[in-house]
Amino acid sequence: MTPYVIAILLTLLLGIQPVTTDAYLPALPSIQEGFAASITQVQFTFTGLLLAFGISQLAWGSLSDRWGRKPVLLWGMGLYTLASVGTVLSPDMNWLIAWRVLQGAAMGAAVMCARAIVRDLYQPLEGARMMSRGLSGLGIIAVMCAPLGSLMTELLGWRAALSIPALFGAGTLVLLALRFEETLASPNLHALQPGKQLASWAQIVRHPTFVAYSILSTASYLALFTFLATSPFLLLRVMGVSGAGYGLIMATLSVVYIVGTFMCRRLLSRWGVRRTVAMAGGITATAGLLVVALAFLGWGKPWYGAWALVLPQALFLLAHGVHQPCAQSGAVGPFPQMAGAASALNGFFMMLMTFPMGLWMGSAMDGTSRPMALGMAFWCTIIALTAWTLVQKHGEPARH
Repeated sequence: MTPYVIAILLTLLLGIQPVTTDAYLPALPSIQEGFAASITQVQFTFTGLLLAFGISQLAWGSLSDRWGRKPVLLWGMGLYTLASVGTVLSPDMNWLIAWRVLQGAAMGAAVMCARAIVRDLYQPLEGARMMSRGLSGLGIIAVMCAPLGSLMTELLGWRAALSIPALFGAGTLVLLALRFEETLASPNLHALQPGKQLASWAQIVRHPTFVAYSILSTASYLALFTFLATSPFLLLRVMGVSGAGYGLIMATLSVVYIVGTFMCRRLLSRWGVRRTVAMAGGITATAGLLVVALAFLGWGKPWYGAWALVLPQALFLLAHGVHQPCAQSGAVGPFPQMAGAASALNGFFMMLMTFPMGLWMGSAMDGTSRPMALGMAFWCTIIALTAWTLVQKHGEPARH
């Protein structure tokens, strides 16, 4: 495969996340009204998907280390497409939750394999650059998802918005079948043996480089999740933003994220991974302070409006575009022979923490921006401290 083909495939495999979440977010209030559901039930269509996404990666990782990336990707994308069609046809909230959970489990194959493919083909520093390119593509997809989801919901209803992942999954499945070439050079014949599997996981989770980058990627994702899970209700209902306006805001934030991924590549070339992460940590800390200050000064008032919510998030996403490529490639860097397992554990920890965070937000949301601001500030603090301490000490991996 040429670098161009690899970049396109990474874009699609990583971009499955915003397709599954961002296109769906504008439809959440309509889904709640259509099924007469509680906010907690609606949130579970999001958090349940992410929990299944995290847990499934443990299985997909071992399967891909044993049998290769391509068969796992083909099975995973086929299952994802089927589950996406199921969400469109759901007759009630229980069926929607069930199909979303299956959708999340299948999505795990795509994202896990994307990170493993990068490690199969590249050394850690170059892997961070290639991951950044794939995440730039993710940002471009995200730019389109929220406006398209808003438009489809307003014109055709929420079921039309849920058809977007089904079409995306089918198209990606065809492209993988036609153009993807296996990247796993040497299958691990012991990857599916329970004893060997547990020993591999234990070796990975004890490695300080994996721990440092997994904390960074998890905290950075949770800060983003906190905003994504609350933004439809805060912007559309509390602040009165129109559906089109919400789509425009989310697209603008995605553009900021893309800028962050480009900034990541330039900083990596000049400063290396550790200094790049440290500088981004300073931006994240500033975003955390700003989000709390504006929330408790009373944003939502006419002279604040939605921009008081959006501007700190834009600052965070600029740094997020640096942290995620470095963290996701750095976590698997020390394990060229166990890239699938390391990628799976990294993704598992990210999503494992998402589930309780989603439950807390479902109960804490009180019609104000303060629960969201507190959650964002907490995770921004963890990101900054990790970037300035653990990554500085353990950010250059020794190969195992």
